[in-house]
Amino acid sequence: MAHLGSAQTLRCGPCPTIGVQPGFQLQRYLGRWFEITKLPASFESGKCIEANYALRQDRTIQVVNKQMEERGRNIEGTAVVTDPEEPAKLGVSFSFYSLPGMYWVLYTDYDSVTVVYSCTDILRLFRVEFGWVLARNRTLSDETRAMAEGVLEKAGVKLCQLIPTDQTGCSVDTL
Repeated sequence: MAHLGSAQTLRCGPCPTIGVQPGFQLQRYLGRWFEITKLPASFESGKCIEANYALRQDRTIQVVNKQMEERGRNIEGTAVVTDPEEPAKLGVSFSFYSLPGMYWVLYTDYDSVTVVYSCTDILRLFRVEFGWVLARNRTLSDETRAMAEGVLEKAGVKLCQLIPTDQTGCSVDTL
């Protein structure tokens, strides 16, 4: 395993086989989620990070990620259910020209916390991993956070690699 600075997490071997949230209900999942902790990600360098999910008329999901930096930054993408048999497996793209990245909901209670995992194989020799604990509020109890991080740990994520997201000093609307 290696850290690429604060870029992302690179590990040996292909992406693991991981179970996702059984009986996932997309309609209940939609809405605003605040980032609590994550594996390092080069595209997330600010604070007050949040994601907003909304269903479009064409049944795709609008994804709007926000973070506060010097000038603030929003990025919009599209998510789709990649396998109707496993609706907790989504593909997310932030550019018309990029292939969708995996966004797997490993766990959610829909009302307070969700755990998301993403992995990309590189020639089945290495993998780039992303993981997030998100909450409906900017804070999460220690007990709930530990439970959520346990879900990531069970998926093979090393908890010592998780970075807490600064959710202090954020405006109500963030940006």
